[in-house]
Amino acid sequence: MIVVDEIHKHFGGFRAVDGASLSIEEGSITGLIGPNGAGKTTLFNVIAGVLQPTSGRVTMAGDDITGLPPHDLFHKGLLRTFQIAHEFSSMSCRENLMMVPGNQSGETLWNTWFGRKRIADEERALRAKADEVLEFLTIEHLADHKAGQVSGGQKKLLELGRTMMVDARIVFLDEVGAGVNRTLLNTIGDAILRLNKERNYTFVVIEHDMDFIGKICDPVICMAEGKVLAQGTLDEIKANEQVIEAYLGTGLKNKEQVGA
Repeated sequence: MIVVDEIHKHFGGFRAVDGASLSIEEGSITGLIGPNGAGKTTLFNVIAGVLQPTSGRVTMAGDDITGLPPHDLFHKGLLRTFQIAHEFSSMSCRENLMMVPGNQSGETLWNTWFGRKRIADEERALRAKADEVLEFLTIEHLADHKAGQVSGGQKKLLELGRTMMVDARIVFLDEVGAGVNRTLLNTIGDAILRLNKERNYTFVVIEHDMDFIGKICDPVICMAEGKVLAQGTLDEIKANEQVIEAYLGTGLKNKEQVGA
């Protein structure tokens, strides 16, 4: 579904992404790991149109999407979440979900005067869809809570719910486990697996929690210093000498520490 070909992203003399190439298969849950500063989030931002690459090419289902802005990629079904959740804090969780679909009738002044029935019908459908999503994620009890007042893990679930309000094809998740307790992280992992199996979502997941990666991801890609070091199963990645060096700088004698 996604092919990244020799992507570079430089900030002055700093090469945050330095010739990274990888492919994401449709229907997969791919893990993207690597030490801090490896270039993972920068690569996400380039693929998702948040940053323009210095050079290189990104294609989606064979179409060149290099440098397309996020709103264009949104309409193609490519969505991303952020390490720090971006919710509308003063709106309810349900309202946060209802905001997601574009081109709503209520967005035009003409319809607010002459299309009130259409607006009302759309809002009823969006409300029903939002409630279905909240139930799927097991947070229906938060429907009327202010989004800014729920926990960090519940905000991550809400961000995942946003992707369910549209026809997402591939979702890039940036550190879904950051600041999330183990119980909620398991809930998030279960939701990702269900969306993958039941709705054919493709996911790419940046995460430092190797237990979480091992539970949901295959394959796993490891980056370091802006490059892709290795790709394979988590066990293969953990046994790779280059990966061990990137994480620990100590070689084979400390293999058992990778992922601890």
